[in-house]
Order: sequence, then C-alpha cells, then structure tokens
Amino acid sequence: QVQFLESGGGLVQPGGSLRLSCAASGSISRRIFSVSVMGWYRQAPGKQRELVATITTGGSTTYADSVKGRFTISRDSAQNTGYLEMNSLKPEDTAVYYCNAGGSRYTPGSYWGQGTQVTVSS
Repeated sequence: QVQFLESGGGLVQPGGSLRLSCAASGSISRRIFSVSVMGWYRQAPGKQRELVATITTGGSTTYADSVKGRFTISRDSAQNTGYLEMNSLKPEDTAVYYCNAGGSRYTPGSYWGQGTQVTVSS
C-alpha cells in the first residue's frame, strides 16, 4: 500500500508561518519517494487544484509565482520526508494542501497524500 502522510496544517494569522510535512509510510512508499519528484499542491474551495512547489531528487526546485520568496520546499532522503515551509502567509493561501509523488517538475504524479487544511485568517 502506498501512503504519504501529511501533517502541520492549521489556523494561522496573516503574516504567520507554518511547516508542512509529508512522510512516506511503508517500504513501497519510501521507494517511490526516493526516486520521484516530490511536490506540494493546493486546492481552495471552488477552485482547481494547483501546483505550489516541486523538488527533484537532485534538489532542483520549482515554485508557483504566487509563493516565490515566501515558501520553501525541501526533502530529507534519510527520513523519506518532504517539507513545505510557509512564511508571510496570506488569506489567499487558505486551501487544502496535498503532497504528491511520481510526477514531473510541472505536473503531478499518481501518488497523493490525504491533504491537510491550512487556514489563514485573523
């Protein structure tokens, strides 16, 4: 069974920070993680799911223009975990955030986490 477990979402005030984690659970998931582009996507109510950031196994990163300079994606191969550090959060960042594996730098793969809610509100 392929499982990517997200954590770290919550309610934060505008200008605040959150750190999301995505852990590969089980040997198959860890193998997929180790050879795949890892990405974060988000979906706000009434909107399509959109790319937030991706990172290759070599560490090359891609960001949506809306989050450049505020969000940082990273991965820890030893821990089979990906991260999304989010700073200077805005209300428009409110969405369900999903981690993804198996895609390219610009398109998602077949493996999704369950999603974690991020709400930015005063």
